[in-house]
Order: sequence, then structure tokens, then C-alpha cells
Amino acid sequence: MKQKDRSSLHVYQAVDTRYETMQYNRVGKSGLKFPAVSLGLWHNFGSKDCYDNMKAMCMTAFDHGITQFDLANNYGPVYGSAETNFGKIMEECFRPYLDEMLITTKAGYDMWNGPYGDGGSRKYLMASIDQSLKRMKLDYVDIFYHHRMDRETPLEETMQALADIVRAGKALYVGVSNYDREYTKKASEILKELHCPFIVNQRRYSMFDRQIEEDGVKAFCKQDGIGIIAFSPLAQGMLTDKYLNGIPADSRIARDDRFLHASDITAERIAKIRALDQIAKERGQTLAQMALSWVLKDDEVCSVLIGASKPSQILENISVAEQASFSEEELKRIDEICMK
Repeated sequence: MKQKDRSSLHVYQAVDTRYETMQYNRVGKSGLKFPAVSLGLWHNFGSKDCYDNMKAMCMTAFDHGITQFDLANNYGPVYGSAETNFGKIMEECFRPYLDEMLITTKAGYDMWNGPYGDGGSRKYLMASIDQSLKRMKLDYVDIFYHHRMDRETPLEETMQALADIVRAGKALYVGVSNYDREYTKKASEILKELHCPFIVNQRRYSMFDRQIEEDGVKAFCKQDGIGIIAFSPLAQGMLTDKYLNGIPADSRIARDDRFLHASDITAERIAKIRALDQIAKERGQTLAQMALSWVLKDDEVCSVLIGASKPSQILENISVAEQASFSEEELKRIDEICMK
């Protein structure tokens, strides 16, 4: 690193306590472990956001044992800007600590114009990994994911591309995201034949969204030795106290309503959130903490991906692994509230 950059480096002392409070869970049957809480760089890391705040969030996360930073080629907005910003943070803060970190990215959704910037083709995936590495100033990522099922492209082509990316030294492991049970099973079979280290499926999961239980992928992954990392464990912020008294001006709905809309915050939903908040208070947790603990309540999910808009939110949520157990009565009450 150039001398002029050293003043911004985060230098740790000989006695380093970063890893003492974080729990690390085995990823399926692989040799890798994920922190119970990982940081997703989806929202708040784009071209419209404050760079100093991004850097502060990443440093706060790493300072408290969050070793995994999860990105995708089209995170932003604009597309690619989250990776570009993370590349700057890597150079300024994290380069000496790269071997202590897990950095992951994905490709599968629309990224650039024309017929070759979307889906699961070999051409798209090969081009995307090269672009992602360049933006992040890395030689390889720890995990490269195919971001979504593409029923128009033969799965064999997509999986062969992932295997070749590993063989080329551009990724250590591969994963899939948003794959259902059928596609996960087929992907696993193909990648086993290709001797490619397929270790994780990234799926949406929360108290309000239990599709991975309903479609059987949660049970299959445990049986097949594939880890699960859950995204949107707070249901885009609904499983917090943020919307109990209206929609704040700095909320995700107010700033970026692409994925959560004001119409989603119904009186019925608010009543459920209030009831869940009461259970959380009885447990000595915030609602957000309980929601994360619930996702981690068994060994089928090895990590939860959190988003954040400020460092204090990260600090609030890192303790959840310590309270991941629930009584039968608590689980029954939660189910009654969420499923009615």
C-alpha cells in the first residue's frame, strides 16, 4: 500500500478481542465458518450515499467480529457502485486484513444493457466476475453466487461457469441465491460431478416470510450439507420498531421504496409488529434483535445478513447469537401472531 494511505488504516493491537463475542457457525459440511451476523452491502452503499458513513459501518462491523461482507454486481444504485465503494474501503482500511475476511459477490440479475448482461449464461457470469474483482480491487472472492434461477439457460451451463471460475482462482467457493429446492438439488448434483465446492444457498427468511420452510429447501440443504444464509431477516425493516408510529423521513420507504412500500404498512401488520415487540421486550431484546435470533434459532441457518444505515444499528444487532434460544411457548406465540 502507498505510504499516503497508511494514516487511514485501522491498526489492531497485539491482543485482539474482535472475535471473542461473535459466534461462528459451520457452513453446511464445508470447512468454512460464517459469523452469526454478516453485513450486506445492498442498501446504503451506493452512489447516493455518504462514503464516510459506509466506511464507518464496515469498520464497526469488522471491529466487532463481523468478518463477512456480502455484495452483488448490481448493488447500488447505480449498478456496481457498492462494489466500487467497497473497493475504496478495502484499499483504505482492510488490505492488511484480507485473510481474516470473507468477501462474497453475485451475478444473475440485470447489470448492463443488451442480451448478455442478465441471467445465467457463461458469457454473463465470466464477464461479471472479472468486472466485480476490478471494482473491488481483489484477485478473488471467497464465494461467488449465481444470484437467481434462470429457467431459460441450461443449469449445466451456469454450474460449469461457476466451476470454471473456481478453477481459474477467481473464487474459493460457489453458492446460489434465491434457488428453490428443485434447482438447489439439481445444482448440487451437477457441482458434485464437477468437484466444485458448492457450500451455501442465500435465501430470504424471516418471521413474516417462511417460504424456505414451505418449499422444502431449508430441510434439503441441511440433509445435503449445504449452508443457508438468510437475507431480509427484518422483513425490509418491518420487524423493528421503526414503523410503529408512522413512516419516518429517514426510513427505507421514504428514501427508496423499490422493495417496501407505504401500502405494506397496514393496520393489521402494525398490530402484529406491536404484539411481536411485546414478546421481544419480555425477552429483554429489541424487536430487531429477536427477529434475528429467531432466524438463528436452529442450526439450519448459519448466518443472518443485516443491512444498516448507521454504525449504531450494527452494534444493536451483533449480540443476537447469545439469545438465539426460544421456549416452546415463545415460538407458539410468535407463530400465532405471524401466521394468522
